[in-house]
Parts: sequence; C-alpha cells; structure tokens
Amino acid sequence: MVGTVYLVGAGPGDPDLITVKGLRCIEQADVILYDRLVNPELLEYANSEAQLVYCGKLPHYHTMKQETINHFLVKYAKKGLTVVRLKGGDPFVFGRGGEEAEECAKNDVPFEVVPGITAGIAASAYAGIPVTHRTLSKSFAFITGHQAGDEEAQYQWSHLAKAVDTICIYMGVSHLPAITENLIKCGKSPDTPIALVHWGTMSDQRTVAGTLETIEELVKEASISNPSMIVIGEVVRLHHKINWFKEEIAQHLPVVHG
Repeated sequence: MVGTVYLVGAGPGDPDLITVKGLRCIEQADVILYDRLVNPELLEYANSEAQLVYCGKLPHYHTMKQETINHFLVKYAKKGLTVVRLKGGDPFVFGRGGEEAEECAKNDVPFEVVPGITAGIAASAYAGIPVTHRTLSKSFAFITGHQAGDEEAQYQWSHLAKAVDTICIYMGVSHLPAITENLIKCGKSPDTPIALVHWGTMSDQRTVAGTLETIEELVKEASISNPSMIVIGEVVRLHHKINWFKEEIAQHLPVVHG
C-alpha cells in the first residue's frame, strides 16, 4: 500500500498561525521533511516515533537539493508511510510545492496540499500594513527578489511599477538596491513608501519604513537582513497608524513619514 504525501504550509513563523488541518497532519505523520523557516515548536506535536528530516536551505547553500527532497517524498510514501512536507508559509507560494506535487503525480503517489498563511500577507499585517485597502490599494503582487538581477525579467518591473498598487517581495534583501533602482527607473516615484519586515509574526519582529529613495540607508542602519518581507506601495503609510503588533525595539527605529 502506498502512503500519502501532505504538502503542508506551516505559516509565516508564529506557530499559532498554522491551520487546524496542518497541525493534524503533523500529529499523524510517520515522516516529516521540514524547512529552515518552520518554527521548531511545531515539531513538538509530532509523534515521538516519527522520523524528522531537515531539508533547510540557506542563500547560496542547500542542505538538501530539491531533486533529493522529491526522491525522499516518493521513497517514503511507497513504503506505505504518511509523509508530511512541512514548509514555511504556503507550499504553492515560492515553496516549490508545485514541483513536489508533480513528482508525486508522476510516480502515482497520492498527495494533498494543505495551504498555509503566506508571509506576504501575514508579515505585512503584523506590521500594520494591509496589502489591500479600499482607497489606497485595489491590487497586489507577490514576486521573488531573485529576479532583481535577472536581465530577462527586467520587463516585469515596468508592469509592476505601473499596474500594481502593492508589491510584496520575498527573498529580496540582498537585491534591495536593484529593486529600488528598477522601480524608480520604470516610473515609480522616489517618494513611494516601502517597508521591510524582519522575522514577521515572530516575537523579535522588526520593521523599517521609508521611501524607495531612503530605504537602503535605513536598512543598513537597522542591520536588517533575511528573512525579511519587502512591501512597497501607499498602504505602507498606514504602518505608523495601525501597527497593532508592539515590537520591542520599535522605539529605537527611525520613524519615516512619506
């Protein structure tokens, strides 16, 4: 008998934000293959006999290649085991869940997708930044910051600058200068609000807000690094007005309006 693979979104970091179904999958799993950004507290819900396999990836360093992860998902399932692939955020939002689902389908392995709350929405919300707003933003886009240095993707910046109200960028801190430069070059005002939310939804969350013109220096001053979500658009102006999540060092960060 072939087991089932569950592609589970663990949410943005705060363990309380995982779905009920996601938690049940963890509790019932025989094998859990988990990523670097999965909160370790979630693994405490696993069966004491469950096998835990770390698949974490760092920038420029992969503990386990994606092809190896795909292989393990199929291998364990074909042993009749219940397999959970536990990912930070949502499996289908820059989580390679689609590739893993394809691998299961190709090998006739049953699978289910358990969506999770993605950081683009959650980190923004915890910083008091709604990605949509009736008067400020009627559209938003999720993109990966890796494309900032990709010449073939340059045409996308023009579309993003002109057609989308709010832009949420994953994995973009190291490309921040290229991101701001491209958006200004493609028509965004240098005064466009932008924020970086570091470790969004976690107890040590930090937010730095500024403009496309000033943010690079502010990020350096605050020593903001990955993992951080970048949010760009007029909705960022609401950060200082409706920021409900009290950050311990918020009083030490520069407050930038406009």
